[in-house]
Amino acid sequence: MTGRDIPGILAELERERRTGVLRVGDDGAFQVERGAVAHAESRHVPGPGGPDTELPALLAMFDAAYFLLGSAAEPVFTEGPPSGRPRRITVATLVHEQRRRRARLDAAWPDGGVDVAPVVPVRRVRRQRVILTGVQAEILLNADDRRTPARLARDLGRTAFGCLLAVRGLAAASLVRTDPPHVPGVRPSRSEIPVEWAPPDHDLLDRLRTALVELG
Repeated sequence: MTGRDIPGILAELERERRTGVLRVGDDGAFQVERGAVAHAESRHVPGPGGPDTELPALLAMFDAAYFLLGSAAEPVFTEGPPSGRPRRITVATLVHEQRRRRARLDAAWPDGGVDVAPVVPVRRVRRQRVILTGVQAEILLNADDRRTPARLARDLGRTAFGCLLAVRGLAAASLVRTDPPHVPGVRPSRSEIPVEWAPPDHDLLDRLRTALVELG
């Protein structure tokens, strides 16, 4: 099974209650168990980096899914045995959260290229007054022209999404370089959820949003 409509492929796997791995080129993979997504990993997002407790693991999983659902890489599904992970996330829940995150990021800065590019602070600040959040200050102090927002998030003990949002704000304030304007392998996400999909798990999404506010 191949094709680039990743949410659509996941929806088909969900309907057919398939078990295996959906690899998205070299970008990462979804582990699918009986149609539900049990795990997601992306080369753009390091793992939770500590005990695999529920909340950090879920946040890392949604961070990875954000990149994978918008990837332009070719997905390929391979049947396989269950992974044994206890989590079961519906496709609609992942897509719903990706849409919400995309909207917040695009409202801060519309170019997703800064999400996967190394953070490079500008040499000259043209504004006389700059107000930074704590996360933005940490990023500027620790940026070394090599690490991406997600890598900085891991090193700073922050959520990947929190750092993505902070970097987009820095880009809007002209405090970090924003070229190249587009990074291959990342594309705008599809915004519609087919009506036949199961509804998103709003209780889980509320818990994740609360955790992002507290941790990010």
